[in-house]
Amino acid sequence: MSYGDLISSISTGELLPLLDHENCPYLLDVREPDEVLDWKIPGVHNIPLRTLESRRAELPAGERIVTICSVGSRAREGAAILANHGIASAVLEGGMRSWASTYDSVSTTIAGATVVQVRRRGKGCLSYVIGAEDSCVVIDPSLDLEQYTQVATAHDWTISHVLDTHLHADHLSGARELAARARAALWLNPSDDFTFDFQPLSDGRNVVLAPGVELTVSAVSVPGHTEGSTMYQLGDGAIFTGDTIFLESVGRPDLADQAQQFAHSLYRSIHERVLPLRDDILVFPAHYGAVVDVHGGQFVARSLGELRATLPALALGEHDFVAWALANVKDRPPNYQHIVLINAGRETANADSIQFEIGPNRCAVA
Repeated sequence: MSYGDLISSISTGELLPLLDHENCPYLLDVREPDEVLDWKIPGVHNIPLRTLESRRAELPAGERIVTICSVGSRAREGAAILANHGIASAVLEGGMRSWASTYDSVSTTIAGATVVQVRRRGKGCLSYVIGAEDSCVVIDPSLDLEQYTQVATAHDWTISHVLDTHLHADHLSGARELAARARAALWLNPSDDFTFDFQPLSDGRNVVLAPGVELTVSAVSVPGHTEGSTMYQLGDGAIFTGDTIFLESVGRPDLADQAQQFAHSLYRSIHERVLPLRDDILVFPAHYGAVVDVHGGQFVARSLGELRATLPALALGEHDFVAWALANVKDRPPNYQHIVLINAGRETANADSIQFEIGPNRCAVA
């Protein structure tokens, strides 16, 4: 086999289904350890490029190897080092930057509606398309609008409403643009500081998808992560909690620089609006962190009863909850202030704005 034959490439879309396969490739991340610790593809092995020559014996013999870096340049250098020693590998095209915009989806039927969870796997963002008969609602869309229009087209749905659960700080929202493209109603909570036109939400407002099927915007106003955080309920089957409750924690209260006040609000929202619900209702968050295992074909969701048993913070009294929340917030999302200004309509996004949100989700109390 020639030197050139030893180096190939693989896209993030091609890699994604292999991650759940028993013969998953050996993922070799050649970035520096601090880069990998901050943000990585699950299952990677880190051998920095500067040490790869001397550590190549650590690589498994006979396994397919995928080299990974930030954008692809170091991964290609790593592949060249391996090729010089007769070792074949595939370079991940676009590296972690491409991983940040890699999606998959999973769907099921809940309370008479079809729920499609759209997962931005490299960012930990979760969006939802909820449809029945010929219409659907989209919750928390990211900027890649085709992810949602393709789901709607595949089900013969018209997007009637676009909703955000809150003013996002970790990623750029596609809600305003999607509503304009689909000529759909844009519903938002006016307690968050949006500066563009939208239809204001109020507690108990409903989107009727079909006779007997309602997506209940029972705003369930759940202030705490942001002042305008809103939860949406689908019958008795599901709640879409935004950044109020995750599978691994709760939303951080400090991004608006009123951490103590917001932590108290978050506690009350959880105990007055979420925990009184039935144990069997499914909780669908807007994000997930690195500790949550995500697999193709499986929802990122848990029943509320499971979360009662697995999230100790839900059992704390208000004083202890606030103290815990304030003590455990970590680094804020990078560029979060710029992202908030863009999502609020105070700044205009451009071709470079997507770089603001590169990296993992940081909206949970760690």
